[in-house]
Amino acid sequence: MFELETWRVAFDALRANKLRAFLTMLGVVIGSACIVLVITVSLTSSHYIIGQIEGVGANLVYGNLVGNVETTQALSDQISLADLSAIQQQVPQVVAITGEHQISLTLNLQGVSRAVNVVGVTQSYLQVRNLVILKGRWFDDYDMQMRSKVCEVTEHLAGLAYPDQDPIGRSLRLGDLKFTIVGIFRERVSTFGQSEITRDTALIPFTLVETYAGNESVQTFYATSDRPQDVPVVTREITEVLKSRHRSGADYQVQNLGAILAAVKNIAGALTIVLLVIAGIALLISGIGIMNIMLVTVTERTREIGIRKAVGARRGEILDQFLLEALMISGTGATIGVLIAAFLAALTRSFLPSNFSVPVPWISIVLAIGVSCLTGLVFGFLPANRAAKLQPRESLHYE
Repeated sequence: MFELETWRVAFDALRANKLRAFLTMLGVVIGSACIVLVITVSLTSSHYIIGQIEGVGANLVYGNLVGNVETTQALSDQISLADLSAIQQQVPQVVAITGEHQISLTLNLQGVSRAVNVVGVTQSYLQVRNLVILKGRWFDDYDMQMRSKVCEVTEHLAGLAYPDQDPIGRSLRLGDLKFTIVGIFRERVSTFGQSEITRDTALIPFTLVETYAGNESVQTFYATSDRPQDVPVVTREITEVLKSRHRSGADYQVQNLGAILAAVKNIAGALTIVLLVIAGIALLISGIGIMNIMLVTVTERTREIGIRKAVGARRGEILDQFLLEALMISGTGATIGVLIAAFLAALTRSFLPSNFSVPVPWISIVLAIGVSCLTGLVFGFLPANRAAKLQPRESLHYE
């Protein structure tokens, strides 16, 4: 479209007015940098949040007894290990299921009592809740069958009990109960104390719950489906199994993280659109600036245009020259804006955790350069067309 001579003339024209060209492309620089940063921040933050939720378990279903329509609850309403076994057998999409029961006990350290959340768990709790064993081991079949007085503790609780020692194999007295620490664990993705796992939590075999709590009811159960897309079906079928095994008045709340995931994706999408509109406004303003400057340029270079036409330059060549100037301004500005955005993204990595990356998506670079160049062409067409329509005779007489 643009011949070599057209490129040379356009480049010489911009070089002759460096400051004007720079100020004109400044809006494009800001607009293109905004596009790259908006898409980068939006995708990075949404991926991080979704990754956190999926780390807890995108295919996780959980539930508990919330009450019934009568004034009192019956003991038969409570969820039992038999219910969990029935769910495992009757819902084929369930890969694993576990239950927990919480007991509040105190840890006495140097005369100061500290509340500890003791949670009785089944053996599959490690797999279903996606925990990480930092040191030691997890409960084995012997611990469960023999009701061994062993426990798993959080890093914080281990540090409190044995600040400068290895806690594995040492005893931990909680209230009047004495346990042996066999492992230290943490959540793979922190739930920030919004689950049964807090900073000071000790896990014990579920078989000990009846001894210390008086019953073996499951307060909350967790089940994992084979695939994330099976979660809605699993949620519905688990509810049906529980209702079929208990009286009609019992009310069970069975939930999953699908609604939260959908909400996060919707919020991220809406935020991206809003920020892109803002970036688009910046590019629109820069496009108007390009058009205004190019109109001034056409007026200033009327005699030059007349001379070029007088020596044989065609209308299309004049049109191409001014379109190319607008394209060079917008393209150069877009490139500078992309480089600035990439530099800022790289700069922020040093202030973020090591596991948090801020990659610049290639789609944001393509979009920023493409939209910026298109803006230059669209807003540069009117001045270019005006220049191309000038008559040589009138142009040569213009002062």
